[in-house]
Amino acid sequence: MKDLIIPKDYKSLLDLDRTEKAIKLIKDQFQLQLSAELRLKRVTAPLIVMKHTGLNDDLNGIERPVAFPIKALGDDRAEVVHSLAKWKRYMLGELSIPVGQGLYTDMNALRPDEDFTNIHSLYVDQWDWEKTITKEERSLDTLKKTVQQIYAALKRTEYILQEHYPSIEAQLPEDIYFIHAEDLLLKYPDLSPKERETKVAKEYGAVFIIGIGSEMANGEPHDGRAPDYDDWSTPTLNGYKGLNGDIILWNPVLEIAFEVSSMGVRVDEEALEKQLTIRGAESRKSLMFHKKLLAGELPDSIGGGIGQSRLCMFLLKKAHIGEVQSSIWPDELRQKCKESDIFIL
Repeated sequence: MKDLIIPKDYKSLLDLDRTEKAIKLIKDQFQLQLSAELRLKRVTAPLIVMKHTGLNDDLNGIERPVAFPIKALGDDRAEVVHSLAKWKRYMLGELSIPVGQGLYTDMNALRPDEDFTNIHSLYVDQWDWEKTITKEERSLDTLKKTVQQIYAALKRTEYILQEHYPSIEAQLPEDIYFIHAEDLLLKYPDLSPKERETKVAKEYGAVFIIGIGSEMANGEPHDGRAPDYDDWSTPTLNGYKGLNGDIILWNPVLEIAFEVSSMGVRVDEEALEKQLTIRGAESRKSLMFHKKLLAGELPDSIGGGIGQSRLCMFLLKKAHIGEVQSSIWPDELRQKCKESDIFIL
């Protein structure tokens, strides 16, 4: 409750019925725009994966997955996915998806260690996507071009929404601004990472922060990243590292930096070895996914996740993610929101 933001004089722009219709419009339109921009085909995704495969996303390495034994498999344990960061790359190879094309899916996950805030829920829904690239395309140019394509899909979806609901004014700037986490640190050395994000998001409206996961000049990463999907260690320009990052928008309703996507060029064999060593996670080399990657049996790729409820919340100018998805919330939070005309589903 201490992190709950109640905007002054908040009033939803759409009633419940129109909100539900608008959610469907956003989801239908954005996945069409995204798949056209990146040349992606839709595939069906798992809700659970076997623990021993190494396919589940470890996020920051401390979040506990929902796990359970399977009686028919001798009590071998399965896990509800955190995301599909590694599963998608595995499927690119299984489906023999050629260079320049990729896949996307509706990802539904449970993250029981999330704190309750305006933008965090135990239930996570994303468009998870992955695209096959060449070894030569593992570069900042590829990363930036892909970010611009995703941003174009966001802009078109916002325009279509405004056409259907004129009361919801478009707010995204024409272009997205790129900045490396190291430059953001240089610009605001006395601020925390979240405070830096707030400053730059408010200034530019839409920003992509490059290089998240590797230690910076102050000895700390901008934010945590698992060692076995995004490449956050490969040197790029000016002595900086990282071929990944986050899309962050300025949210004028909550007056905060608002992350809608985490993405990046994926690790190759060299980067995986390096990052597992940095994180002291060399034991993962015995897992199925990691064995295949180190043996050169997985395609080079770029991929990420784009929050479905996050995007709906942003575009519909909602104050709480519970206004666009049904989840579990503390009774105290529900009551506080009700008193402030924030209708939690």
